[in-house]
Amino acid sequence: MLTASAAVAYSTAGYFTRLIELDIPTVLFWRGLYAGLFISVCIVLLHGKETVASVRNIGLPGLLAAILSAAATVCYLNALRLTTVAEVMAINATAPFISGALAWLMIGEKERWQVVLASVFALAGIVIMVGPDAFTGQLSGALLAFIMTFSLASMIVIMRLKKSVSMLPASCLSAFLSSIVVWPIASEAIPTGTAMFHLVLFGVFQFGLGLTLLTLGTRHITALRSSLLHRLQTLLGPLWVWLAFSEVPPATTIIGGSIVLAATMAASLFRDVAQLATPITKNERVVK
Repeated sequence: MLTASAAVAYSTAGYFTRLIELDIPTVLFWRGLYAGLFISVCIVLLHGKETVASVRNIGLPGLLAAILSAAATVCYLNALRLTTVAEVMAINATAPFISGALAWLMIGEKERWQVVLASVFALAGIVIMVGPDAFTGQLSGALLAFIMTFSLASMIVIMRLKKSVSMLPASCLSAFLSSIVVWPIASEAIPTGTAMFHLVLFGVFQFGLGLTLLTLGTRHITALRSSLLHRLQTLLGPLWVWLAFSEVPPATTIIGGSIVLAATMAASLFRDVAQLATPITKNERVVK
């Protein structure tokens, strides 16, 4: 539920991007700043007197996760400038397989074949959504999209590796880093009025809340399932734009999105049902 809720929050990116009429670097700067402040408050509320200790506990893995997350944000921005949105979506759809492979190689985390099969169907659904224009962009843009996907997958695996430690401070650092990176090219003028209000919502709800929920949820499910559930944002993104701006999505988006939704629900339901159906051993019964 945490990871799926994170996907819902992340899916509003297209809505806020259309709503805020500012250049992208400026939007990303304020988005990262407000997200970092929001996550900082969450850390204090969750850890209280242990806040300083929680920051120290992330160690080098947490710093690496923060850098990877910030790098993914920067690569995403530049990929959208150099290639088509469809190509970025198609490449990002491979995230579950990259996450699953890295988790298996680095921490020996295995996944049921049914969940892997669901990821294949989700990938097929996204290919249908993006249509024939998926791979017509520039090679440099495709490369940046892959770096973005690989960075996010690596970040999830690192959080799984350190699942006994709260990685919220690392997520907070990544939000601030994303602002620092785009600061030199952002506008010096400070937005006011409605524009600033929308930037606050963008940073707090879409990025801050989404990153917080993803960080908390990743500790409880495998890397592949986390990435698979995160594909829900690909389905929900066009829906919010449709409802807010009356931009009716094409039939391929509806068909492909339905496949993505069915695949993610099937993967989640199968895993939960399988766990309930697994016989409890004598020792496990004693523990319970």
